[in-house]
Amino acid sequence: MLYFMNIQNMSFKVGQTLTIVGVPKPDATNFAVNIGPDDKDITLHINPRFNAHGDENVVVCNSYQGGNWCEEHRDGSFPFRQGEEFKIIIQFTPTEFLVSLSDGSQIHFPNRIGAEKYSFISIEGEARITSFEIK
Repeated sequence: MLYFMNIQNMSFKVGQTLTIVGVPKPDATNFAVNIGPDDKDITLHINPRFNAHGDENVVVCNSYQGGNWCEEHRDGSFPFRQGEEFKIIIQFTPTEFLVSLSDGSQIHFPNRIGAEKYSFISIEGEARITSFEIK
């Protein structure tokens, strides 16, 4: 079963932090967190892959603009475990998203669209979200 959570018409602004806590399914292949101005353009796509799209145990970050994926960023750390709780903390600065993972590792991903506020967040794939907070 795939879980989907779409949040629209909200406000995630520069200076704020988004914290997501969840649990991947015991047999999860991957899940994704998307942040953007709408459901058509995604400025930050975080995709932990246990075994999906030809990848194993890697976090892939990217942007989707104008109907095309941009250049992927692959992080070396993979603190996610199937069936075990994870926490992703996303700090939104004027130039980038600073993504902190459960093991303390960080991903620096550029704010490619360059907006100071995004109003769409989706979480999709094989993870159940237990907590979602913007501060």
